[in-house]
Amino acid sequence: MTEKAPKTSKPATKAAVAKPAAAEAAAPAAPTVTVVSSEKTNTLSIVALVAGIVGLTFIPFLASIVAVVTGHMARAEVRRTGEQGGGLALAGLIMGYVGIGLAVLVISLLFAFLGVVIASGMGNYYY
Repeated sequence: MTEKAPKTSKPATKAAVAKPAAAEAAAPAAPTVTVVSSEKTNTLSIVALVAGIVGLTFIPFLASIVAVVTGHMARAEVRRTGEQGGGLALAGLIMGYVGIGLAVLVISLLFAFLGVVIASGMGNYYY
């Protein structure tokens, strides 16, 4: 419990309240707490990033198109509102364009292979 001073005592002066210099030097400084306000991350940029990853792994062509469309929409929205997520949208865009490029490359190589097979005379094998 705290002790109460008698009512007849005089109020303490600064000299009586002041701490000795040695006690101040020995006491560690109080830790400071920094509060960082986290801004909202744009939802479309998260969708673009996830669609870009899915476009390179599970659903090659469709998810890449979704990544490109939502990536462009997210970048415009981030510029307009000042939200976080510009890098996520850019990563989704890059992965989306890479996925579309790989899909076009695979399809064109498939057509070229089929064209070579058909032109090589495999069609006359049974005659």
